[in-house]
Amino acid sequence: MKEFNKIKYAGLRPIISQHGIEYKEGKEDKYVYLMTALEILESLNHNYEIKHSYSDYFTNKSISEQLYHTILVSYDKDLENKVTKEIEEYKEKITNEINTVQISKHLSQIEKDVWCENIKIMTDYRIQRALNKIYYLHCIEDIKTIIIKNKIREIDTPFNEKFWHVLHTIQGRLVINKSPIVCDLKEETQDDQMLLKLYIKFGTNSII
Repeated sequence: MKEFNKIKYAGLRPIISQHGIEYKEGKEDKYVYLMTALEILESLNHNYEIKHSYSDYFTNKSISEQLYHTILVSYDKDLENKVTKEIEEYKEKITNEINTVQISKHLSQIEKDVWCENIKIMTDYRIQRALNKIYYLHCIEDIKTIIIKNKIREIDTPFNEKFWHVLHTIQGRLVINKSPIVCDLKEETQDDQMLLKLYIKFGTNSII
């Protein structure tokens, strides 16, 4: 099989400057959310009876690297070409950052050298984070496609931070660019259990 870009955990978002390298709390690597997104994707797609509400027994199960790739490519045969292109664009962004620092009129030469060296040190780390995010967002787009195609109006999941983050991302992608779709993400109690519920309403002017 063709070699593919590999995900692995990188870490928190780095803050890089002439003063050093720090890590921003709360800006977690999208790797930690990708498996949850894949579980939602597979659940929506494997319910062959078309229905408008999904409330499956989500488990935050572990998915192997090979399987995540197989799943995503099944939705988009050109995925790897797209991912490779996006990573090349991200590498160009890093190159531009270095160039911007080098021509700064507000830094000494020592500060420029230190900042550029810090950027170079963190390049592989940042590229891995970018790769994880790219796969995550492609997965979210696949979820969005299934929701729109099947007019899914409700998705229920367990109440935890990972599911909240993924549902919030799905909500954002569904309502982007003045979409006629309206979403509401709520925390609700059902049978003495806390749940997250994403309610989806398709507007009257929707093309669906």
